[in-house]
Amino acid sequence: MKSQKFVSHLVRKISWNDIDEKYVQHLIKTARAEDIEGAGLKVAPKIAADITTMTLTPDAQISVALSSRKDIVVCGLKLVPIILDVYKSFSDVGDCVFVPTANDGDKLPAGAKLGEIKGSARIILQAERIMLNFLQRLSGVATETAKYVAALGNSPTRLLDTRKTTPMLRVLEKYAFACGGGFNHRMGLFDRVMLKDNHLVAAHAVSGEHLAEAVRIAKEKNPDVAIEVEVDKISQIQPVLDAKADVIMLDNFSLSDLKKALAIIDGNAWTEVSGGVTLKILAAIGELAPDFVSSAAPVHSSCWIDIGLDEVK
Repeated sequence: MKSQKFVSHLVRKISWNDIDEKYVQHLIKTARAEDIEGAGLKVAPKIAADITTMTLTPDAQISVALSSRKDIVVCGLKLVPIILDVYKSFSDVGDCVFVPTANDGDKLPAGAKLGEIKGSARIILQAERIMLNFLQRLSGVATETAKYVAALGNSPTRLLDTRKTTPMLRVLEKYAFACGGGFNHRMGLFDRVMLKDNHLVAAHAVSGEHLAEAVRIAKEKNPDVAIEVEVDKISQIQPVLDAKADVIMLDNFSLSDLKKALAIIDGNAWTEVSGGVTLKILAAIGELAPDFVSSAAPVHSSCWIDIGLDEVK
């Protein structure tokens, strides 16, 4: 039977408590620098400031609400107070208070209010676009992920993400995927051995005993992490099973070949279906009940969710 040694690692959802807030602060400061200081340009602006909000008096106050224009799975609200604090740290005007009326992971209808912000008009208006960019992007990922999870129906198969994430935003996009009901694959190259087709070609180990030996070597060198092997032919499965890989990734298998592959594996390794995974085919994959099905689409092909910042009267 498949090993339970790495079950907590293989079946996991990143939570906000897993995220380094100092890293998030760095992302926000970088985003602010793009907007206010012209970061990324060879020639810096003559005035590094929001020259529009500077026309407001320092003591100007406003109250605004974050509202979704579309049905939404919420993600990113934990960022709002951090964003406001970062902008406050560059200013000498008053504070801002954010009062959420929803939580990350909530499914809400169009028109729902996510929270209210009260305080310095300068800070709120300077931070508005960066705040909405994060919220719209992450809520878009969470909302799209929920559609993929729903397509699996009552299947025990779990939806996994991939490393196809926006550079610098991986931890946040994987968090958004989890908020949408999905599970997280490896966070990076450091937390799982994953022998994919190119690795096997480079090792001259694409079939037979050479393939089995490559898996055994990987297990010997890395006893504390899961070993996953990508196969794209049924003939590759038995050597991988013989070497006791923890996870077998069935890449771009037809449904008929997938059924045959799962019968061969017969619960002796964790199984992951990958490649060509769409909303239309998820239900059929779910009926075959592999342990996992992975798709990058909820991250790389999701649409931003329209969220507005409206005055509270």
